[in-house]
Amino acid sequence: MRLAKPRHLITITALMFLWCGLWGEFSVANVVAGFAIGAAVTALGIGPPGDGTVNPIALGQLMWLVVVDLIKSTVSVASEILTPTDYTNESVIAVQLEDPEARNHFLLLVVAITLTPGTAVVDTDPEANTLYLHLLHTNRREETIEHAHKLARLTCAALPTTRRSDRVESSKDSSDSGTGARS
Repeated sequence: MRLAKPRHLITITALMFLWCGLWGEFSVANVVAGFAIGAAVTALGIGPPGDGTVNPIALGQLMWLVVVDLIKSTVSVASEILTPTDYTNESVIAVQLEDPEARNHFLLLVVAITLTPGTAVVDTDPEANTLYLHLLHTNRREETIEHAHKLARLTCAALPTTRRSDRVESSKDSSDSGTGARS
């Protein structure tokens, strides 16, 4: 019998919490369904490849950031609903993620961004490493783009899909090829 790697257990648990968050309540049915969906996604190999490593500090920072986002955006959307004047200025923006490894975490990024009220992912283009976001407030465009990059960086740091030594070798190869040096 093959034991689950810590990364798989964390992925299954995270997907369960995200599932419950999307439904808006923690019920027995939602928890069971969330675990079932997380287990199916993990068992089918859907998601990022990797050696099973997890960076607990970066994962904690990511989880904290999502919780803070959820609180801030809920207050923002609630105040928007409760005020008589409509201050929304909606738009859809494209956010091209800088780290190519971020495409391995699109599912987690989509759920983390969509979970917070006021912002939703309406489309993705994994080949271009781009997320398309719907914003309630266009004036927060730059802030939202930077925030999506921060979420992507934390996700890649928390759940690396390549070993650190592979990333170092890859960066050395790319820097050597740019110098014009020949072997």
